[in-house]
Amino acid sequence: QVQLVESGGGLVQGGDSVRLSCAASRGSLRLYTIGWFRQAPGKERESVGTINWNGENIYYIDSVKGRCTISRDNAKNTVYLQMSNLQPEDTAIYFCAAATRWPNDPTLTDNYRYWGQGTQVTVSS
Repeated sequence: QVQLVESGGGLVQGGDSVRLSCAASRGSLRLYTIGWFRQAPGKERESVGTINWNGENIYYIDSVKGRCTISRDNAKNTVYLQMSNLQPEDTAIYFCAAATRWPNDPTLTDNYRYWGQGTQVTVSS
């Protein structure tokens, strides 16, 4: 079992960058596949990207390719989501989630067992 805590969100200007962190407050996430998701007001939670346990396999949704980098430092028990050139449509609560193995479909929320509480990112225009 692992408990996840996201941090790094806040209010940013359009065009800025942000780095979100997903840390394990209990247990170790080093053997888990970690997915990043976001949920905008009034919308369903959507996948942003996923990284496997050793960082050798990373998936991004098309809309964030080129603007997002997911990485991990297992020694620090932390996974990161770096986003650049933020736009108002990136405003959302960002969540990380853990799966015990790479899901058949990494975009589906049901394939992740453990979730953090989320961190709010608000992008002003």
